[in-house]
Amino acid sequence: MPKNILITGGAKRVGAHCVRYLHAQGCNILVHYRSSVEEAQALADELNEQRADSVRLQQADLNNAQALQKLANVAQQAWGGIDVLINNASAFYATDMSEVTEAQWDDLMASNLKSPFFLLQKLLPVLQQQEGCVVNLVDIHAERGIAGFPVYSIAKAGLVALTKILAKELAPQVRVNAVAPGAILWPDHELPEAQKQAILAKIALQRIGNPEDIAKVIGFLIFDAPYVTGQVITVDGGRTLYT
Repeated sequence: MPKNILITGGAKRVGAHCVRYLHAQGCNILVHYRSSVEEAQALADELNEQRADSVRLQQADLNNAQALQKLANVAQQAWGGIDVLINNASAFYATDMSEVTEAQWDDLMASNLKSPFFLLQKLLPVLQQQEGCVVNLVDIHAERGIAGFPVYSIAKAGLVALTKILAKELAPQVRVNAVAPGAILWPDHELPEAQKQAILAKIALQRIGNPEDIAKVIGFLIFDAPYVTGQVITVDGGRTLYT
């Protein structure tokens, strides 16, 4: 039986690669997006041409409680019920500690921690019924933080804690795991070459990863790891071997 999957922030970048990979494994996928409507529609059209009604779209601002509830309602009804929740959506931007505003704190916490918790809460009945699983996209810097990104790092650390706490709380019906990517794609804004080389120098494999590296680990946790829960799998080319 194909898995029915909800992925947040699935319209572009790593999220879209995960959608394509999991779709190729036969899954039906509900793609959440916030503002990337053109990218989301193009992705759905591409994959539905391969297999009709295998990808559906739902727009939502995850910071909005009503929109979050609507997304959960759609997911609970899609193809008879969602088996898998992938919390991929993430706000990411620098915050100077001396100038962080409450609005920035609330925005980063909502995207990276609050919405994954409450979306899972709302989907819990169907995930328990389906004996489903959750995969959270965290960050290799959750433990030590990225310089200049304190609020983002704190939020991702919270998501790591959420993964481990809820794995225990929701067992045995629902498994909860996380994937911690390292350098997978360069940012949308162009990085200076010297900065790229400095990053590569701290990666054991001397290259950035491919989005499919993340997608394959997510696929492993969904399809091939029925005895794995509460774990964070690091996919970073050996970056965390260096201080």
